[in-house]
Amino acid sequence: MNLRDLTTCLSRLTVSGPLDLEIASLTASSKHVEAGTLFAAIRGTTVDGHQFIEGAIAAGAVAILAETAPPKDLASTITWIHVPDSRLALSLMASEFYGNPWKDFAVAGVTGTNGKTTTTFLIHHIMKAAWHRAGLLGTILTDDGETIDVAKHTTPGSLELSELLGRMRDNGCRGVALEVSSHGIHQKRTAAIGFDAAVFTNLTQDHLDYHGTIEAYFQAKADWFEALAADPRGKKSTAIINIDDAYGADLAASLEGRLPMIRFGFGVHCDFRANNLRQNARGMEFELQAKGRTFLVRSPLIGRFNVYNILAAIAAANACGIRPRDAIAALADSPQVPGRLENVGNAGGATVFVDYAHTPDALENVCRTLRDLNPRRLITVFGCGGDRDNGKRPLMAAAASRHSDACIITSDNPRSEDPAEIIRQVEAGMTNKNYRSIVDRAEAIDFAIRASRSGDIVLIAGKGHETYQQFADKTIDFDDRKHASKSLRDRAQELSEQR
Repeated sequence: MNLRDLTTCLSRLTVSGPLDLEIASLTASSKHVEAGTLFAAIRGTTVDGHQFIEGAIAAGAVAILAETAPPKDLASTITWIHVPDSRLALSLMASEFYGNPWKDFAVAGVTGTNGKTTTTFLIHHIMKAAWHRAGLLGTILTDDGETIDVAKHTTPGSLELSELLGRMRDNGCRGVALEVSSHGIHQKRTAAIGFDAAVFTNLTQDHLDYHGTIEAYFQAKADWFEALAADPRGKKSTAIINIDDAYGADLAASLEGRLPMIRFGFGVHCDFRANNLRQNARGMEFELQAKGRTFLVRSPLIGRFNVYNILAAIAAANACGIRPRDAIAALADSPQVPGRLENVGNAGGATVFVDYAHTPDALENVCRTLRDLNPRRLITVFGCGGDRDNGKRPLMAAAASRHSDACIITSDNPRSEDPAEIIRQVEAGMTNKNYRSIVDRAEAIDFAIRASRSGDIVLIAGKGHETYQQFADKTIDFDDRKHASKSLRDRAQELSEQR
């Protein structure tokens, strides 16, 4: 692509050198530079890409995008684009390079602490039911309309994101459901994309290791909506906000009159409002009041928190052009989202669920949901990850012990921290004395399942769909679902031999 055309999307830039150049590729990694590449120097949290400019030039870069003016010795040898924010500029140029694919289909983005993955899965399911082909980008999977792959990041970097969206367009997708993380917003990964639907699910304590404070964390989420209000990029972006959530209510008030809006929840002021929830182990149904009509919604999912996810999905689909009744019909066979309240089997009359809940609010919600199924006992296995916000460790313990009859505290992804020390910090928040700490996660799961009896529910929380466990010196293969299934088989064999 011609560099002059590529820079038309930038409003503030100073250029030295010729713009009539053919750009073969864009990259922010000096390792990926080849002849004809534009190298973008990005200031990261630990590494400054400006340090690698000379190496990129030596490798064949024909243009540099940077937040500094060119050194005198390079000013006459290479085209240099000086911008205030190279992250934002790269995001805009990446979208331009791939032909702004988001213009060619409906895009629904979902942000929030909890519910992003389930909500995007549901939107994607609705879109596929309506349009046959739709894209999915999120924590677990990437679906480009033809191929499904394991995801690497919740929200890909701006270059990978635009390339994936371009592939979805070329594969005939008519819609895309995309998880929008606070990291992705803060790092401008989605800054160049126009959204038809922008969903806010909720906000609770998480990622404070990155954002510092919950206020800064919320502001990162709010910045996405502020940007869409200032420039919806030619689309009619609709904000879809859970106003039962305190942060959601504040966000909706701040956007009043600046973006089309759908408020959802159980409250009387909601545009998409749920009533009369009924559920059991096989699923749930509730009434939806929306657009002056009442609909009956049925889903195999359970839990009050999943009502919010379903409401968000129906509202987002509506903003993308799909009628509520068609969305509701599709949701009657909602997919099982991997590692989200996933039933992995039973033995001796006890049932085991695996869930990704790794925040206090998420753990409280899933425990309450399982408690509503009236188990004989709820046994919860959980831990907290290392090198992450340690302030939530006692809060996770309090949530689990409030709603569980017994808890097993164990390792999650300890990373560089001592697993035993993490567990000691978790123990400080336990209010229920009926708990045991077992450092090895496999042993903890085995213990919980062996201790279960008929009518019990065992919840294994924290890792959900993940298939690994990270330690200071290694990463091992570990899938809660696979290990729990093996433990259940062993338990069933043990019970059979006792008869």
